Amino acid sequence: MARLAALHGVAASYAPSEDRTVHVPEDTVVAVLAALDVDARTPEAVDAALAAHDARARTAVLPATLVLWQGAQSVPDALAALPEGTALRVTTEQGEDRTWPAPAPAHRDGPARTAEGDHWADLPPGVHRLAARLPDGREASCHLVVAPARVPAAEGPRHGFLVQLYSLLSTRSWGMGDLGDLAELAAWAGRSLGAGFVQVNPLHAAVPGTPTDPSPYRPSSRRFPDPVHLRIEDVPEFAYVTGSGDRARLDDLLTRAAALRDGVLSEGALLDRDAVWALKREALEILYEVPLSPGRRAAYCDFLAEQGAALEDHATWCALVDTHGPDRGRWPGALADRDSADTARERAGLAQLVDFHCRAVWLTDCQLAAAQRAAREAGMAVGLVHDLAVGVHPDGSDTWAQAHAYAPGMSVGAPPDAFNSRGQDWGLPPWRPDVLAETGYAPYRSLLRNLLRHAGAVRIDHVMGLFRLWWVPAGRPPTDGAYVRYDAEAMLAVLVLEAHRAGAVVVGEDLGTVEPGVRDALAARGVLGTSVLWFERDWSGTGRPLAPDAWREGCVATATTHDLPSTAARLTGDHVALRHRLGLLTRPLAQERAEDAAEVTDWLTYLTRLGLLPEGGDDEEAAIRAVHRFLLRTPARMVGIWLPDAVGDRRPQNLPGTWDQYPNWRLPLADATGRPLTLEELAASPRLHTLLEVFRAASGTGARTGTKPLTAPPGERPA
Repeated sequence: MARLAALHGVAASYAPSEDRTVHVPEDTVVAVLAALDVDARTPEAVDAALAAHDARARTAVLPATLVLWQGAQSVPDALAALPEGTALRVTTEQGEDRTWPAPAPAHRDGPARTAEGDHWADLPPGVHRLAARLPDGREASCHLVVAPARVPAAEGPRHGFLVQLYSLLSTRSWGMGDLGDLAELAAWAGRSLGAGFVQVNPLHAAVPGTPTDPSPYRPSSRRFPDPVHLRIEDVPEFAYVTGSGDRARLDDLLTRAAALRDGVLSEGALLDRDAVWALKREALEILYEVPLSPGRRAAYCDFLAEQGAALEDHATWCALVDTHGPDRGRWPGALADRDSADTARERAGLAQLVDFHCRAVWLTDCQLAAAQRAAREAGMAVGLVHDLAVGVHPDGSDTWAQAHAYAPGMSVGAPPDAFNSRGQDWGLPPWRPDVLAETGYAPYRSLLRNLLRHAGAVRIDHVMGLFRLWWVPAGRPPTDGAYVRYDAEAMLAVLVLEAHRAGAVVVGEDLGTVEPGVRDALAARGVLGTSVLWFERDWSGTGRPLAPDAWREGCVATATTHDLPSTAARLTGDHVALRHRLGLLTRPLAQERAEDAAEVTDWLTYLTRLGLLPEGGDDEEAAIRAVHRFLLRTPARMVGIWLPDAVGDRRPQNLPGTWDQYPNWRLPLADATGRPLTLEELAASPRLHTLLEVFRAASGTGARTGTKPLTAPPGERPA
């Protein structure tokens, strides 16, 4: 059983710490193998599966996908193993055929630029098709991923903002932050504050429902954005609604949207994504009746052609949800099967509704492009940093359209660790590594390409998932999961290739338990890590705060993230009090407070010793400035400012371990008193500008922070 599991990348044990090994329950291994179409229910079935695997291995010539790094000093092992006299043919993405013999044995381990190696070195980046004909007449083919050695590096101003877009309302928002607000934030931060980037939460399409899951990390689709983020007034057709009835309806929608916005900003209401979408959906239905101009029609047709069947599938799923509800199990006939005859008939019958949803995605794509354009025109070297969630909802668009690529009956999570003894089940179905390889990683490539269309960088949530994921069989606790390994080299090669094509930086969220070698492998390809101040200690030595010059360069350095307390809450201990009120503490309150206070004191003492806290540790605002002075002393290539930290917000956007006890993902940005702030108030915030003086001062001393803002202070403007 252990050998069969290992052959399919399933780990029969794992090590939560260096001195401890935990064995995975055998029935878990059996269930995981079954999700990979491997029968291991009986000893006889195991023997048969092993025999079948060995038979395939004896006859296999090439793997399903092969990786070739540009500039590599040797050819891949699979090519080196081909017998002399093998003829090779590469059909490139552009349709060009190139043929040459397999490398001679004397050159297989030598430098890439041998006589034979020149052929490989001259291949352009891309996903090509490699065919081999052996001397004995056997033929084989595989996908060949040719990737640059590293992703593009972050250049220019290195500080920027981290923000949950839905939480940032302006006086023009319809009850939650939108892409118009994002464009304004980017333009202001780039021009006035010299910021180099704005990182946002995932803007993936959500699963419709009542209520909709508000978490941006459990989307319906990672391939397409959610139209709930649209700024309706910025859609060009909005200006051309001429009928008195439709114009009156739009005016009424604007009034209702203002009431939603005022409820959040002035009356303490939570963000209501469902209510916002209901209004925007009605507005989009009105705008849909406005004919597109010839140029707009041509651009829309180009978008449809470029996105192809993937967009049609997503829009069809949206139309089916509109018609039959979000519970796929209740859909009539065989509609749950994308390829069924019932689905084909329904797709044709709902053609206009399908087109409506295609149009909504296109409009969202246009506004994403406008936001990135605003960022770059404001002088941002990177611009928008989009976030890629680790998975999708089990009943969403992606699992319906690409059912073959997902492991049935499995969910991604995390094993027990020092912080969570029960493990975690995130409710996200994992990709099958074998299907990814057989398709040349097509599902992965397509979602990266769409995400990077209008991005200067991408953040990969739980980047360790490129190497392995913890699979939890349905009905079992997270403690009974197992690690399943992916072809990390291929996953990285596709990521580097698509980032190279987009000219985008890549950031990996590598917090928590990371197996040995993962960070080194990511760094070797130029993928930046994530370093959070409170976690950066000399864990293998003194346990004290890590000196700034000991931090890694290849990272985004921050004080906190969306899953952690804000810096103000950390400094004041408010996060401990919150968890106590919600019954989340596992130890006595006094013990939690004492340990938390000791950690904060440890850091404040160190900041004072470094001369970064001249005001003293009793001033919360001064301590936050000192934290960011420290981050600027590190060699980190990017320094992220959690936007709530800039105004003293003490509430977390997400409190892990809670569901209905806390309004996760539904809080607007607020000041230190909890009063919601508009984008306009944020831009005028004295507290924010005082914090940003830290970055301007560092820039003046030659630190790698940013360029001079493009908008001069009023006193510097010529008369």
